[in-house]
Amino acid sequence: MVLAYHLILTGYGHWLPNDPRGSMSTAVASPELAKLAELHWGRKFPQPSLRELRAFYRQAVPLLKHPVLWFDQRERDVLVQTTGELFSNLRLTCYAGAILHNHAHFLIRKHKLKGEDMAQALKKGLGDALKQANLAPPDHPVFSEDLCVLYKSDKPAMHNCIAYINANFRKHNLPSVIYDFVRPYDNWPPGAP
Repeated sequence: MVLAYHLILTGYGHWLPNDPRGSMSTAVASPELAKLAELHWGRKFPQPSLRELRAFYRQAVPLLKHPVLWFDQRERDVLVQTTGELFSNLRLTCYAGAILHNHAHFLIRKHKLKGEDMAQALKKGLGDALKQANLAPPDHPVFSEDLCVLYKSDKPAMHNCIAYINANFRKHNLPSVIYDFVRPYDNWPPGAP
């Protein structure tokens, strides 16, 4: 039984399909990018050094179709406000959220929308909001094409995911925030393990 979806929205160009850390991608669309590193499904162990990762991206970024955008404070403010509006309009319950410099995490309770549909709606709505605020070029995808939707099926997984998402602020040197659109987890649903 699915209780919630952990959605990870990655900014365009920040985690490529053949990223040396591994990825959830099954293909590299660009032949030029494919030459830089082999595709590795899932997290790679051991993880590459920061030096190796930077070397990969120094080669990869010039090959991208669009510039790599960072979510600085102005961008994050727009993303936070728009996320709240989207969650309200779609009637989604969010138990944890972290909007960071280059990606975002959300734990969203099961809903009539599937996790993949939620992720697509968020990517479109958030991307459109940044474009309307002139914080992204009109033709920019803003987020990566791939979706990362992780299913949570029990209460311990829910609590672990909430802790993981909340720990991301410190990991990315940002002040910890509980957004207005985040609701405390109430051990929903009753009777589930």
